[in-house]
Amino acid sequence: MENCIFCQIIEGKIPSNKVYEDEYVLAFHDIQPVAPTHVLVIPKRHITSLMELAPEDHVIAGKIFSSIQTIARELGLAEKGFRVVNNIGKDGGQTVYHIHFHLIGGRTLTWPPG
Repeated sequence: MENCIFCQIIEGKIPSNKVYEDEYVLAFHDIQPVAPTHVLVIPKRHITSLMELAPEDHVIAGKIFSSIQTIARELGLAEKGFRVVNNIGKDGGQTVYHIHFHLIGGRTLTWPPG
């Protein structure tokens, strides 16, 4: 998707501060962090939202969650805990229509976020 900012990051057209990359997934630091650690985890294939995941996307979904585990361990979040957030649609707060997961940690998180 040529107008998708995350697709442009995947293609290297827009720089990012990468923390993880494999065949299926790219993860990078959010440019507007809400906590000391705030990483965006995205599939390399454009999928608009969680509601657009198809049964054949089970490998990608598994790779996303496996990479979140790896990143959390590497960034020292696994022992104390962290939050994973996925916003879906306008009312859910989704602003970039390429499925992505926010990996947030590095401090005690409150609910609701803020």
